[in-house]
Amino acid sequence: MAPEVRPYGSWPTPITAPRVIEAAVRLGGLRADGDDLWWLEQRPQEAGRTALVRRRADGTVEDLLPAPWNIRTAVHEYGGGAAWFRDGVAWFTNWADQRLYRLDAGSEPVAITPEPSLPRGLRYADGTVSPDGTGIACVRERHEPDGAVVNEIVQLPVSGGPVEVLVTGPDFVSNPRWRPDGGGLCWVEWDHPNMPWDGTRLVARVDGEDVLVAGGPEESVLQPVWEPGGTLLFLSDRSGWWNLYRWWPSDEVEQVVAITGEIGEPQWVFGRPRYALATDDSIAFAYWQDGVDHLATVDQNGLMTDLDLPYCEWSDLAVIGTTVHAIAASPAAEAAVVAVEPATGAVAVLQPPRPLDLDPAFLPPPEPIAFPTTGGRTAHALVYAPANPGYTGPPGDRPPIITLVHGGPTAAARPSLALDIRFWTSRGFAVVDVNYGGSTGYGRAYRDQLKGTWGVVDVDDCEAAVRHLASTGRADPERLCIAGGSAGGFTVLACLAFRDTFSAGANQYGVADLEALARETHKFESRYLDTLVGPYPERRDVYVARSPIHHLDGFDRPLIVLQGLEDEIVPPNQSEMIVDALRAKGVPVAYLPFEGEQHGFRQAPNIIRALEGELSFFAQLFRFELPADEHIEPVAIENLGR
Repeated sequence: MAPEVRPYGSWPTPITAPRVIEAAVRLGGLRADGDDLWWLEQRPQEAGRTALVRRRADGTVEDLLPAPWNIRTAVHEYGGGAAWFRDGVAWFTNWADQRLYRLDAGSEPVAITPEPSLPRGLRYADGTVSPDGTGIACVRERHEPDGAVVNEIVQLPVSGGPVEVLVTGPDFVSNPRWRPDGGGLCWVEWDHPNMPWDGTRLVARVDGEDVLVAGGPEESVLQPVWEPGGTLLFLSDRSGWWNLYRWWPSDEVEQVVAITGEIGEPQWVFGRPRYALATDDSIAFAYWQDGVDHLATVDQNGLMTDLDLPYCEWSDLAVIGTTVHAIAASPAAEAAVVAVEPATGAVAVLQPPRPLDLDPAFLPPPEPIAFPTTGGRTAHALVYAPANPGYTGPPGDRPPIITLVHGGPTAAARPSLALDIRFWTSRGFAVVDVNYGGSTGYGRAYRDQLKGTWGVVDVDDCEAAVRHLASTGRADPERLCIAGGSAGGFTVLACLAFRDTFSAGANQYGVADLEALARETHKFESRYLDTLVGPYPERRDVYVARSPIHHLDGFDRPLIVLQGLEDEIVPPNQSEMIVDALRAKGVPVAYLPFEGEQHGFRQAPNIIRALEGELSFFAQLFRFELPADEHIEPVAIENLGR
């Protein structure tokens, strides 16, 4: 049966906003404990809480804690590393009070850290149990009444008791890990203005002496792991790529894996191990290359073996014996917990993704492209064509396109299935997900392109991507949209304020005023702009020159703004100031604030409203009808028609 001809954007689709989040979970925190596995599930249908799940060796899967328990840490505001495990016992940080709890089988959780004088003023993350099972070392973030924030590594008994500070002084610390014989530990540290992908130091405390293993202001060292014999593995980008190295106590360092690819990822959150040791002394690792993630092993002789598997994104690697366990996703399936036998390549799915029951024709894989951009550079993107087996666009017409701008800005667009992207493509939109200069997965030189140039390189590359697709007939040049959140929202606003390429934009909790961000944001990112823009206030001129709020003369394209009202990273005033300014200027603008949301939307009703709000916004601008059976509440656009 031939597809029905309907205008692009108006196609009926089974991928509705409620379908995007129905039974959806976000997996993370996978860890092995003997023959058992533990992991975390963020659940939009449960008000966005993160649940604790255990899979026993016999295949039994159980939830450990009911609502309102929410296993999530606020260290660095982004969190991660909120739970760790040993011999069937779990230790975790609870979101509501940020205290550390112990959970024994068959018991209720017991708080093992004191209640702070300032609500949520003591926060814990990234812990590990000592080899003898008596103590915990973890990151603690201490918030003082005067606003000061101190990050330290502390030690305390596994059932609670006196807290001892092990490491203090650096601005930030992560990855405390005990030496297997209990004779010391290691950790990663760094100082302002560096972020962990700029420059860190790996320190080993061996027999009471602190030794600098690797790192410095221009070398990013991540994810140390002790080997049984006392050698120390770590990731470093000293070669220009985050590869794997080994340190010997004699102070010798050897490269274990040398590839033109990235094993490491930017440490926005704690945890997410990218490699793990097997009992046969081999090492399983994941690496990014040309925008796709791969799984491989390296044996004790340095022989690397790629595993040809149908997944394009891997995280949280954990090995039991020689079996590799991980969270894996593909272009056609959401993340699952899988077990891989490296010797045969056999894969067992231990916790499957939700059943989507969609025709595969809705889910063709994205096309990676490289395209020319300013300064003779080459940038990268993932392109999604409209995809709906029941419909096609009018002859000679071309689809509207949404240019997606990832956050960070030190992050990346990923090729694994994201149903919120298919929400658009199944309606007749094209989507281009841009890995602009500064994105990760393409080596340090590519990542460093954004140093001092945020608001320039990212804007150039997003504009170049969509112009490239319009010029090759893959997008309607009169309906070029741009959407992004957080740092991506800043790029959206900058594209609309400084360029005339885009027809309309959607900004989720984005930055309008770089000066305000530099003054108001949280400790972790409080000096980030030193690298991306320049030191403040010394280079205030650059901050003003690149802030969209100061350059509204050319800002005449419609904008929808979505904002969580409890956002501590990009405060609501950033969204409110741009909305107020566009209202006063007479530019079409819509504003959707969300109570109870932080940086990124976690609650099912709000995710639905955000998706449907953006769709209603574009439908009104481009004058196409929405399917009546979806009952989408129109978003109010001020100044429309003026």
